[in-house]
Amino acid sequence: MKSQYYYLLKQLVKRDIASRYKGSFLGIMWSFIIPVLMLVVYTFVFSVVFKGRWSAQSDNHLEFAMIIFSGITVFNFFSEVINRSPSLIIGNSNYVKKIVFPLELLSVSAILTAMVHAAISFAILLVGLIFFGQGIHYTIIYLPIVLLPIVLITLGASWFLSSLGVYIRDINHIIGVMTSALMFLSPIFYSVDSVPEQLKGLYDLNPLSHTVEDMRDIIIWGNAPDFSWIIIGTLIGIITSILGYYWFKKTRGGFADVL
Repeated sequence: MKSQYYYLLKQLVKRDIASRYKGSFLGIMWSFIIPVLMLVVYTFVFSVVFKGRWSAQSDNHLEFAMIIFSGITVFNFFSEVINRSPSLIIGNSNYVKKIVFPLELLSVSAILTAMVHAAISFAILLVGLIFFGQGIHYTIIYLPIVLLPIVLITLGASWFLSSLGVYIRDINHIIGVMTSALMFLSPIFYSVDSVPEQLKGLYDLNPLSHTVEDMRDIIIWGNAPDFSWIIIGTLIGIITSILGYYWFKKTRGGFADVL
């Protein structure tokens, strides 16, 4: 059974990636081009137009670009899965009605597909760090455990939202607005140290804030991550995944009736 699930997941991820670029001339190359283009746009707007800088001592626009890119990569992974989740079941209604299919794998497939795109962005980031002379720090070995909390939290949220999207179709629009707002409410284009003291408590409640900061520490600065958050965040992620999976299993019985 496990080997069947592995094969099925592999096929689902291949299908997701192929369908996204089906008919395009450049195909999967867009996975490389889009992150680079967005990096250029964000860097120009925030560091050139708004004269943003990461610290008062640094005017290095390339460093600013790398810092932003590390945060954007984490956010894009999260937002890709969350934005897709409400329509996962609706978009695969044939699996609900016609065949016996482990529907919970659709969220896992969305996670793995987003990981492929994130891996491409990470590769671009590392090439940039090498090319512009900063090099790669040994602390990059912490990357899997730094990402673990947000992966688990995203998976649990995906199971919950994919089920909710079957019964409440408007959730798709709400999620789109919320993820757009969350991008600016997470310390992607600025350091959490610049946030007013009275608002830092809200940033502590945002798991993206911790992951983005840890990503910069291990990749840009060469510092160790916040291990206390990794432990707490992983526990939160496990609980979120269990609750999301339980919700999904309890509600999937009504999918066929609604669809």
